[in-house]
Amino acid sequence: MALLNRPVRTAGSARTGTVSRETPSSWPGLAMAAAGVAVAWGVHGLVPGIPMLTASVVLGITAAHLPGVRATVRGAGRPGLSLAGRRLMRIGIVLLGLGLGLDQVLRLGWATVAMVAAVVAATFLGTLWLGRRLGLPGDQPLLIATGYSICGASAIGAVSQVSGSDEEDVAASVALVTLCGTLAIAVLPLLQDPLGLSDAAFGRWVGASVHDVGQVVATAQTAGPDALGEAVLVKLMRVALLAPLVAAVAFSLRARRTGVRTESGRRPAPVPLFVAGFQAAAALRATGVLPAAALDWAHTAQELLLAAALFGLGSAVDLPSMARTGGRAALLGLGAWIVVAGVSYAGVLLTV
Repeated sequence: MALLNRPVRTAGSARTGTVSRETPSSWPGLAMAAAGVAVAWGVHGLVPGIPMLTASVVLGITAAHLPGVRATVRGAGRPGLSLAGRRLMRIGIVLLGLGLGLDQVLRLGWATVAMVAAVVAATFLGTLWLGRRLGLPGDQPLLIATGYSICGASAIGAVSQVSGSDEEDVAASVALVTLCGTLAIAVLPLLQDPLGLSDAAFGRWVGASVHDVGQVVATAQTAGPDALGEAVLVKLMRVALLAPLVAAVAFSLRARRTGVRTESGRRPAPVPLFVAGFQAAAALRATGVLPAAALDWAHTAQELLLAAALFGLGSAVDLPSMARTGGRAALLGLGAWIVVAGVSYAGVLLTV
């Protein structure tokens, strides 16, 4: 199917190296993504409780169904929006590695490292199994399992790059994981006292069970600075497992698709280039050679790129199609939420 969607070149353009007039331009879609990011940034500025990435997904879905804009989203804007969802996502994930303080993560101790690894494995495998049993279409079980177990939309985007997932599956998974992560901001603080968690233990629980980094911060800060510090460190530990998980998924798919080649005629790499870039960025951060200003710039660029990518993915959502599997997806979201919250709670009790 990918070959059927490749741009057609004329004989003349093949000789000169120029693209024919039939090749659609990416600029209209990229301009729409940039406008969506600007609006999402404004929404986050007005309502800090709404993460910019969440706003970007919602705005993309809105644009795809808004009369007067819908035709452009599904027509002239589609090439650029798809490009944003793929290429900008990969660059943003590489920059995500610069926010990973491996030295800080290791200070929590090997018991906590083992706990987080167990939470990630149990959440990923349990959600994937439940999604298959519920009969969710396409790659939604794989993507939702990734989002719940690692870091929400960023992890979904990373895995979708190696699985070649349909844009609608990616967008639907991002929407579900984002919704459940947002609900955690309101629900988890209410459970701290009934569950008998100290501020530090509550922070670890939040870091091990909430999906997006912004949602972790918003949830943990309700219990004070000690909870917030523990939550961020545990969350960074989960993010550190993104590269191994994506590499494992890529290896598994590669083993199942023996003989499959990319459009260029080469076999797919066992470890995707952007995953290697993520690891290299994390290693560079660990050296301490980058000044704080450079890290701040990289964080801002990462947020903007991921926001543009998520706007592009959101614009591919077709709500009528989502409604047909909405009940099963909601059931999977609830089941996965119970798994990650329960396993992480048990892990925190064993390690504090």
